[in-house]
Amino acid sequence: MQPIAGFFTNIFAMCHFILNLLIHISLMKTTRDVTIYDVAKALNISPSTVSRGLKDHPHIHADTRKRIKAMAREMGYQQNKFASSLRKRSTETIGVVVPKLNSYFMATVIAGMEEITNQNGYGLIISQSQEAGKKETGCVSTLFHSRVDGLLVSLAYDTENIDHFNQILRKNIPVVFFDRVANCPGCMGIVIDNFRAGYEVTSHLISQGCRRIMHVSGNLLRNVYSGRFEGYRQALADNGIAFDNELLMVSELSSQAGSEAAQAVLRMKDRPDGIFAANDTSAVAVICELQKSGIRIPADIAVAGFNNEPVSRVIKPCLTTVDYPAREIGRLAASSLINILNNKGTSSLSTIIVKHELIVRESTLRKKPQASKKHEAGNQ
Repeated sequence: MQPIAGFFTNIFAMCHFILNLLIHISLMKTTRDVTIYDVAKALNISPSTVSRGLKDHPHIHADTRKRIKAMAREMGYQQNKFASSLRKRSTETIGVVVPKLNSYFMATVIAGMEEITNQNGYGLIISQSQEAGKKETGCVSTLFHSRVDGLLVSLAYDTENIDHFNQILRKNIPVVFFDRVANCPGCMGIVIDNFRAGYEVTSHLISQGCRRIMHVSGNLLRNVYSGRFEGYRQALADNGIAFDNELLMVSELSSQAGSEAAQAVLRMKDRPDGIFAANDTSAVAVICELQKSGIRIPADIAVAGFNNEPVSRVIKPCLTTVDYPAREIGRLAASSLINILNNKGTSSLSTIIVKHELIVRESTLRKKPQASKKHEAGNQ
């Protein structure tokens, strides 16, 4: 009896397997992608009419376009973007590589980019290098193989060369750098005049009586930080103040880096009377750390930052900074790239310089401001 029972058990298991297989095949058939041919058959019209109706072609009557779209929605039709991109040789996507996404400045830049790309029918694929050149190389490669139409890039903290963009450039895929830009023939750059901005901040500190000014900088490989540093040095020289290498601190410009800079100041025998930090994040951390030790800002040490982020208006005293128009830079970078893609000729421009503005607040006002000078009060 046992062999017979085992035989029927095996037969039952096989039948169960075949039944499940048939159900799976049936589900595959019923869940296949709906095509324009299916929509055309349901409406008893030609596939070409459906195709043009879905694209709002003016030769297709409005009522017909409405019927086509309603039926496509009802049937669950999805446009095959991949096939469409092969036909048009365009994916209508733009790749974005930024150093990090947890940055108010970068988030605002991307918002400006999206504003322009949405208006022009492009999507964004956003990746972050996490401030690492190797990660940036991987991001560029991934976007290249995703067949993006162009790239918008701000370089990582430690990127030493741009060889990883060669495969992009060989395919004539346009690249627009912004903020942290590269010296790249055939590429555009969107920047502010970092030299002038650095010069203006340092000159302002000097005008407030500061003579021993520390500069908290980022990696001098990057144009933004080297420009601000050179502006700082030139302002010192123009005012007869010798540059002291002890007063240059290169860091990652994080909150921790700002705290460490302040601790270094507290250990100095001859402390600075002014600090120019290359971003607001580190400047705010400097102020907080110094105040913990009883240092008065700006009476003992005046502090200025850079970027005009919201935190600069919250810290007490409110932070003197440089307004860096992030949204405008994002808009301009995206529109420049789209113009290149549309062959509108802006590719002949190598660099576009966006206007910045020094915003003077209480963190540096050691002298009563003159009526002729513009400054922003903390409660404004």
